[in-house]
Amino acid sequence: MKKIRAYIRESYDELINKVSWPSWSDLQNSAVVVSIASLIIALIVYLMDISFSSVLDQFYRLFL
Repeated sequence: MKKIRAYIRESYDELINKVSWPSWSDLQNSAVVVSIASLIIALIVYLMDISFSSVLDQFYRLFL
């Protein structure tokens, strides 16, 4: 039981004193970057889906 308490105490101490937490503005900037990157990736996947769908439609029409 002492090992568990020591582990929890050391973990708490490390989180409070040794971890550098980002500022609020850094978090907001990171959130904006992630949102924009997600939208770009979603757009790329959408365009790939549309193009593959079109190619497959043309391919299937050859055999109908």
